Amino acid sequence: MIDQPRAIDQAAVLAALDTVRDPELDEPVTALGFVSSCTVSADGDVQVRLRLPTYFCAPNFAFLMVADAFDAVSRVNGVRHAEVVLDDHFASEEINRGVAARAGFVQSFDGLAEAELDTLRSDFIRKAVLAGTDRVCRPLLADGRTPEELAGLTLADAPPSADRTRLQERRAELGLPSSPESPLLVDAVTGAAVAAAALPLHLGRARLTRVNIEANAGVCRGMLQHRYRTRGEGEMEEVR
Repeated sequence: MIDQPRAIDQAAVLAALDTVRDPELDEPVTALGFVSSCTVSADGDVQVRLRLPTYFCAPNFAFLMVADAFDAVSRVNGVRHAEVVLDDHFASEEINRGVAARAGFVQSFDGLAEAELDTLRSDFIRKAVLAGTDRVCRPLLADGRTPEELAGLTLADAPPSADRTRLQERRAELGLPSSPESPLLVDAVTGAAVAAAALPLHLGRARLTRVNIEANAGVCRGMLQHRYRTRGEGEMEEVR
């Protein structure tokens, strides 16, 4: 008996795209409205079209998102062929061609790029760790915990929340301590526990990083809405 290919639907593909993040904003491309269309054939051929807030968005960020989207969609059970297309971007041709050929960033931008994007990705995940630290610690401080008390807490001591889970996931991506027994506050580079004396500076950096990321996300959403005035596939909020 010949095995029949497993039928897939748009929901399965969009669920995969939910795992693809804007590297700078640390939010899913679906939630940001970057997925302009997602089509799935009965035979398992998938095409995803992406859009960005401006024509001149950084090509390294754009390449990461297109490549990550291609990988995520390709892993969906039942997908026979995946195509991810970036529209309305000055480097669309290079990015689309490079991702389709499974070429790296350097080869895709031959003579223009000096290195692959692993270091850039890690740098942004470290910023996500700092921002997540602020999101988890602010409620504790608001409840009366002192910075010195935070120095003795573990991740498990923070109340369960989506922000705590997200922080653990980002730390795990970098190989930083991420088990429930790990210190709540760690250096985003070394993974060492942050000493009480260094807490004010660490928490200040965490807060500034969060504010900066959230402000950039707001700007990007506004620019995307102004540019297209349509809701993206998988986007939860209606465009006004």
